[in-house]
Amino acid sequence: MASSTIISRKMIKLLSPTPSSLRQHKLSFMDHINFPIHTPFAFFYPKIPQNYSNKISQILENSLSKVLSSYYPLAGKINNNYTYVDCNDTGAEYLNVRIDCPMSQILNHPYNDAVDVVFPQDLPWSSSLHRCPLVVQLSHFDCGGVAVSACTSHTIFDGYCISKFINHWASTARNMDFKPSPQFNASTFFPLPSETNLSGALPTTRPSKHHVSRMYNFSSSNLTRLKDIVTKESHVKNPTRIEVASALVHKCGVSVSMEKSGMFKPTLMNHTMSLRPPIPLNTMGNATSIILTTTMTEDEAKLPNFAAKLQKNKQQLRDKLKDMKEDMMPLYTIELGKNAMNIIEKDTHDVYLCSSMTNTGLHKIDFGWGEPVRVTLATHPNKNNFIFMDEQSGDGLNVLITMTKDEMLKFQSNKELLEFASPVVESTK
Repeated sequence: MASSTIISRKMIKLLSPTPSSLRQHKLSFMDHINFPIHTPFAFFYPKIPQNYSNKISQILENSLSKVLSSYYPLAGKINNNYTYVDCNDTGAEYLNVRIDCPMSQILNHPYNDAVDVVFPQDLPWSSSLHRCPLVVQLSHFDCGGVAVSACTSHTIFDGYCISKFINHWASTARNMDFKPSPQFNASTFFPLPSETNLSGALPTTRPSKHHVSRMYNFSSSNLTRLKDIVTKESHVKNPTRIEVASALVHKCGVSVSMEKSGMFKPTLMNHTMSLRPPIPLNTMGNATSIILTTTMTEDEAKLPNFAAKLQKNKQQLRDKLKDMKEDMMPLYTIELGKNAMNIIEKDTHDVYLCSSMTNTGLHKIDFGWGEPVRVTLATHPNKNNFIFMDEQSGDGLNVLITMTKDEMLKFQSNKELLEFASPVVESTK
């Protein structure tokens, strides 16, 4: 396994200080109930133009300093009760690190776990309470390539906001006159109740050494094939690429479970759904709900049947939320979460977690030296976790799959999976 050496560590201060009127950023109810963890994204750039090779770090530092003036809560400190961020301009933590191998050794490893070396040790998916809300690492490889990683507090930002921030940071790096206009007003839509005592019940996650992650690609043509199958064999109209890809990985997960136990076990799949709209696109904070899809029989887990049920559940949630006041949405989301937890605690279902970072532009993040060859995340602490992202070119999908080591060995040999998806990196025999 590659090792890393920290060359330097510093705090990146804001180019313009935060006005005293914005010193206390109120967290919303959605922020308060969310996972208090660092969400870890990494972007790999193997070829750096000669004119950039000696000034990459300076470009990143200067542009980060400027964009933080607009995204000032990321440079503050979350209070112990998760009710507000003290926007004290402490800054973001920034590490320069040397990796003692070529980038190809990381990107050509069949398991995605190898990328964990480009993140600060023990930080991904860990608590963001006593660490800076934003920690950035610039990793230099022996070959001259670099990786830029960002671990961002989920208490302050959901996936959509993380993508907006990183896009705006990259835009600032290319043009220092760029002026983003995020609005930190989520608490006006999801106000925190006057009396709340949820901080003790906030969930925590811990990485497991028994989990591995692997990335698979669904080409545009294979997604079209999947859509055709679902449309012909069910009443589903215009299924999305996420719906059909989710249905397939779910079915393959069921196959792994049945291979292990010899019988079908009911399933619960949890999809994260954005609440933008109705929440404005420039409102920063957590604005998501969850779609819960269960199967009680093997027939319900079949590709067209599951896709149909998922689409129906998604539409029902949209209809439910359409006429709901914004301040009621967090309470409804909590109820959905409690329903899921009740099922999980009984251990009557296999649980699958799905989220999507598609249509966010993350696959094209360009700080000035070109687009990344790969965008990924650190190994997730939860098994049966699926994160969908846009592929680097075309209209296909990449999905980062985390499972136990034993289950991954069975999953990756599933014939139906390999008919429609291919590993981004092939296994070495």
